[in-house]
Amino acid sequence: MYIPKYFKVTDVEEVCDFVQKNSFGTIVTTVKGKPIATHLPLRFIQKGDDYYLTGHMAYGNPQWRTFETCEDVLVMFQGPHSYISSSWYGHEEVPTWNYQAVHVYGKAIILEKDELIEELTIMLQKYEENRENPVLWDKLSPQLLESELKGIVGFKIKVGEIQAAYKLSQNRNETDYHNIINKLRNEGNPNSKQMAELMKKRLRN
Repeated sequence: MYIPKYFKVTDVEEVCDFVQKNSFGTIVTTVKGKPIATHLPLRFIQKGDDYYLTGHMAYGNPQWRTFETCEDVLVMFQGPHSYISSSWYGHEEVPTWNYQAVHVYGKAIILEKDELIEELTIMLQKYEENRENPVLWDKLSPQLLESELKGIVGFKIKVGEIQAAYKLSQNRNETDYHNIINKLRNEGNPNSKQMAELMKKRLRN
């Protein structure tokens, strides 16, 4: 990923927190030189000094069969993004786009059945525990679970490299920066409001 120096993020803890909060990722591999992609919820975990992404996909999805032959799998995560009009600057300039993006590279391997069950149990707990009638692994019938297990493939990706770009108007002067925040707040769409809050938060850090 091309990252100008203004927008490069190297703080590992900050990037880990971003991936955990924006955990719906896009996995990219290749088949005979052609890129293929799957969009999935993933978990980002640390074991000792190593980091892993874990998840699962449908057995009928051919992408999991590429894991063995791919030297590196690419996983992309994206946060809020928004159009930035150059009319918000105090000088003539062209428009641009603000965004947050993280690319993770690593080697993927298939999970054994017991590892997949553990992964599914944790994922259900994460997304269901605060719901009124949580759907948890140990509350579902063994027959249903066994049937579902046959239809999915679990995997984990050992992270080898992380690239992170936060383009948040860091290269603008203070007056323009504050004006961009105010304009984004009045845009009337969720992405613009989230971008405004991200930029405001950056001022406090």
